Amino acid sequence: MPSFVIAEKCDGCKGGEKTACMYICPNDLMVLDPVAMKAYNQEPDQCWECFSCVKICPTQAIEVRGYSDFVPLGSSVMPMMGTEDIMWTCKFRNGVVKRFKFPIRTTPEGTANAYADLKGKDLNSPLLSTEENDGYKMPAPKTA
Repeated sequence: MPSFVIAEKCDGCKGGEKTACMYICPNDLMVLDPVAMKAYNQEPDQCWECFSCVKICPTQAIEVRGYSDFVPLGSSVMPMMGTEDIMWTCKFRNGVVKRFKFPIRTTPEGTANAYADLKGKDLNSPLLSTEENDGYKMPAPKTA
């Protein structure tokens, strides 16, 4: 389900040219209504439901109604960003509230290297990067 803005909560990021949700949306879907000074999703059908706008909104004015496999029983999901972690609050239709806390990025942007552990590995090997070689040798190519 696409993201939507709760107009009563949205303050347009206090009148700036670009709102936080406009800045973070990977598909450039969020725009600011210059008259109402409220953000909105201009093309809901194109929304990836990535929750980026939901997480960055300083007034918690954006929600995404999740699918049943991710958000069971029609619950609502709201993140609360901290400096070290993000707390997800899941409120179910029956009133039960559950919270889940996860750490957020701890490395400066652009410094993470997913391939650092692959130094010295044979990238042409059919083995996975986590598997040990144990003397395996690539078979010679077949000739016709």
